[in-house]
Amino acid sequence: MKQLPVLIVIDVQDGFLDPAWGNSTNPKCEQNIGALLDLWRTKEGPIVLVRHDSVSTNSKLAPGSPGNALQSGILGKHDLLISKSVNSAFYGTPDLHEWLQSHDYQDLVICGITTNHCCETTARMAGNLGYLVTFVLDATRAYDMTDVNGEVICADDVMRMTGANLNGEFATVVDTKYVLESFA
Repeated sequence: MKQLPVLIVIDVQDGFLDPAWGNSTNPKCEQNIGALLDLWRTKEGPIVLVRHDSVSTNSKLAPGSPGNALQSGILGKHDLLISKSVNSAFYGTPDLHEWLQSHDYQDLVICGITTNHCCETTARMAGNLGYLVTFVLDATRAYDMTDVNGEVICADDVMRMTGANLNGEFATVVDTKYVLESFA
């Protein structure tokens, strides 16, 4: 049996369920994250939960707001809970890099919300810091974006672009089925 890498679950918070975020993709995001968490918890693998604590008091993710809470099914046994107010889990409290180094962890599996913001930023930083990163694309969620010309980029294309940006340089991009089969 392979040793499980560290599962990093980023910003799976109630605030992202608000329709105000716009059109989303990947309705199975939380189901896939749940399957990963179930496997890690069953096999007692290391789990890091990350919560975005927005500094904007108007944000759905502001501390004290209902949207700041982790979604149902995310809370449970975990090894570390990080609070952050920027796009990378490596700039949170407690210090993720320090914790990973103190436990001699090198392999990471990243999933969460949103694909192209906090998940991609954390994966890029992890890759630059020398970690071996597996990015579970179908265990992330993106929303439609508007480019500088005012054109809408659909959420599916946003996800595909993140996968293309990361794969081979910062991470190995895979799907949930691959991870579940690899560590079953």
